Amino acid sequence: MTHLINLNRLSVKQTAFLAVLVTLGFALTSLAADSTAPKDSWKVSGELEEACSCNAPCGCWFTSMPSRMTCNGAQIIFISKGKYGKTPLDGLALAEFVQSPEGKSMFESFGNWNFEYIYIDEKANDDQRKALVELSKHFFPEAAKGREIRYVPISRKIDGQEHTVTVGKYAVASGHLIEGGFAGAPVVKNPPLADPTHKQYQQGQTTKLTYNDAKQDWKYENSNYMFNKFSTDSKEYEKFEADMAKKMAAMNTTPKK
Repeated sequence: MTHLINLNRLSVKQTAFLAVLVTLGFALTSLAADSTAPKDSWKVSGELEEACSCNAPCGCWFTSMPSRMTCNGAQIIFISKGKYGKTPLDGLALAEFVQSPEGKSMFESFGNWNFEYIYIDEKANDDQRKALVELSKHFFPEAAKGREIRYVPISRKIDGQEHTVTVGKYAVASGHLIEGGFAGAPVVKNPPLADPTHKQYQQGQTTKLTYNDAKQDWKYENSNYMFNKFSTDSKEYEKFEADMAKKMAAMNTTPKK
């Protein structure tokens, strides 16, 4: 006989983690069941630029509370080489800007974030735009009750150690890696909420993070910045999404006796 987990015996953090797994599981199940979504395989190599309002390092990837009342965050992916089905994606970019509810961590509020805006590189043609929208569903699982998609220019300037990303007229994220105790920047590997683009990343600090959209007016300095070079594909994401769905199922039930 299958038994439900006794939530009264779980800690607050375990209960919250269960909630986010359930929500994410539903999102991934819905994605897999979407018969209208293209079934083409894809492969992408590129670089992840990430910045948020938290003090470095961002605790959200470790299921912790944000440094401020909310976590205001951005992920920008620059594709150096990629293909979705037969559609080439080399040199294109996509970005996500989000905000957690006040007093709640990103992971416990997954599915109920205040907003989620997706920005697609405007230089993409129609087929590439469709492909990038589909990729955004994997790179940025839907975590708010709705998402807005905009097509804007996305650019990056690298000046020495400083990386400056501009997303249309809405945002500027500028950051640099910090030095670790030994040579090189600190490297975070396999945080609890890691997806394929976050299996590991280098830790840095923002010079500034500004954002004016979604009724926001962010102005941050010396906050969290992360950088990662990655290569992933549809097979790795299929496995990751299936594993997350299994974790959700395992958290909901215990094995038969």
